[in-house]
Amino acid sequence: MVRVIAEVKRRSPSKGTINAAMDAPAQAAAYEMGGAAVVSVLTESTHFGGSNDDLLAVRVRVKLPVLKKDFHVDAIQLTEARVLGASAALLIARAIDPAALPDLVAHANAIRLETLVEIRSQAELANALAAGARVIGVNCRDLENLAMDASVAERLIAEIPADVIGVWESAISSMADVQRAASFGADAVLVGSAVSAAEDPSAAVRALSAVPRVEGIRD
Repeated sequence: MVRVIAEVKRRSPSKGTINAAMDAPAQAAAYEMGGAAVVSVLTESTHFGGSNDDLLAVRVRVKLPVLKKDFHVDAIQLTEARVLGASAALLIARAIDPAALPDLVAHANAIRLETLVEIRSQAELANALAAGARVIGVNCRDLENLAMDASVAERLIAEIPADVIGVWESAISSMADVQRAASFGADAVLVGSAVSAAEDPSAAVRALSAVPRVEGIRD
């Protein structure tokens, strides 16, 4: 099945307020009940309304792996993520000097922290692979102008080697969207706004969690 990474997300620069009153651990528990494979917790406060306290509370509440979603650019931030109990941390390739990315991935590996390396170009994909990334995400949203372009993920997901986990990020709100991601070889989808805004987040995740992976796309 295509795995669902369900995100705890109160607001965003593109959508504004999504769920300002969200109880982060309760939300994460609902995702777990709905069949999520991973819970992503936005810890950036200025633009997304998150905090490290959210991550700590979620880590205590659920048994699933927890991804710390923030602008990580330094090894000390990865160490902090590990101390907080994160299983993985986001690294946005565009925000990091390509020469520094291998050291950050190596540091994360050394402290037993997985990384989700986010890309939006073939050059960034090459850099992520050269750095030893084992999980690579393609964001349909351009973080510089907030425009959404799913064709970026369609093109790049298919180029991720089969032994690396490929994650389709953004532009997911329905089973049809997950099926589309699967058709281009996605192993997982990261879903934020759709499940964070849902009246029944458990049901929302469950509705996205029954799509089989499509074999052979990236072999």
